[in-house]
Amino acid sequence: MPAANPLRIDVARLGRRPGALTTRTETVPSPSRIGLDHIAIPVGAPIRLDLTLQSVSEGVLVTGTVEAQTVGECSRCLTEFDGEVDIELTELFAYPDSTTEATTEADEVGHLVDDIVDLEQSIVDAVGLKLPFAPVCRPDCPGLCPQCGVALAEAEPDHQHDVIDPRWAKLAEFRAEADE
Repeated sequence: MPAANPLRIDVARLGRRPGALTTRTETVPSPSRIGLDHIAIPVGAPIRLDLTLQSVSEGVLVTGTVEAQTVGECSRCLTEFDGEVDIELTELFAYPDSTTEATTEADEVGHLVDDIVDLEQSIVDAVGLKLPFAPVCRPDCPGLCPQCGVALAEAEPDHQHDVIDPRWAKLAEFRAEADE
């Protein structure tokens, strides 16, 4: 039997009493890779949850913060680096027979299923909006040398290549012949 998803929270104890609330502060393992192509929260990485779950007339309102370590690849120099993502979460999960559930599209609000709030998709969406599309290991990363591919941050200070414009290459060959 697969392990239970730690981002699925049972809210049966809240009942349907508007104003009833509970807090949840814990660290859980990430059930899946959450993020973008070049930067993400890896599977099993600790996710710190600091949440308030409150019963409201239309469902359960979840508010709080989610923090996790990320692993990424610099879009300039291709080195792996670690980072952190911190998101604010505010999400309504509608009761199955509420007006909100009946009047909204399936993906507009979350839905309670068997008194379970599934935070995974909400966290995936929020993390995807927070992470950079082209992550860098540091803001001043110089990237790679376009001629040889060496990381410029680790190259000698006078690293350079004599590049001849292809339009003048034939003339350079004549000059080399003349020098011989």
